[in-house]
Amino acid sequence: MSKLAGKVAVITGGNSGLGLATAKRFVEEGAFVYITGRRQEELDKAVALIGANAAAVQGDVQSIEDLDRLFARIRQEQGGIDVLVANSGIVAPQTLLEATEDNFDKTFGVNVRGLYFTVNRALPLLSDGASVIVVSSIAANKGAAGYGTYSASKAAVRSFVRTWTAELIERGIRVNTLSPGPFDTPIMDLQASTPEGREAVRANWAASIPMKRLGRPDELAAAALFLASDESSFIAGIDLIVDGGMTAL
Repeated sequence: MSKLAGKVAVITGGNSGLGLATAKRFVEEGAFVYITGRRQEELDKAVALIGANAAAVQGDVQSIEDLDRLFARIRQEQGGIDVLVANSGIVAPQTLLEATEDNFDKTFGVNVRGLYFTVNRALPLLSDGASVIVVSSIAANKGAAGYGTYSASKAAVRSFVRTWTAELIERGIRVNTLSPGPFDTPIMDLQASTPEGREAVRANWAASIPMKRLGRPDELAAAALFLASDESSFIAGIDLIVDGGMTAL
């Protein structure tokens, strides 16, 4: 039996990488999935790749107007939401010495403010017993040179989940954090400006993982499916780490 049969799911940042892999898996398990992203062309490609039972709504999570438009459409077409995956995020490494206001504001604007108001605006549509999955990162608990703003933004996300679990538990809404380690996704390409640099970034991250490889997007999608489904019905407020043992060893 499909694990998400008849469910309505929303995945922000679902047009590529981990979000797209999760959207594909959710549809395979019976859900109707809405994905969001800033670029319409990428959204159209993603929907074509996912196939049936998927729809795309262009928008920026930093825009309250875009979020309201997204959830107004879902209310009109579906009436409610059973699974929300707040996945939109950016990685823009910059050391403290190099710090710029633009980098700080953009990182916190997407990773913290955008995520916060995504969940806020979705609340009226969340069904009792819904699953909210907030994508953080193992960076929330580690220190890596150049990743100060990113790590801090993900630590804030982890803190949100603890508070929201307490606030929403009476409705049976389960809020959990999903924290990936290094995964082989397009976001890796944004951390270097040349093909050689991108390969070096991938190789360096892979070498730091006990399993000696980057994660595959389908592996994170499987973890997201667990948190979205009834198989995790007695799990709330946790941080599910998917990192090949990187933070444990």
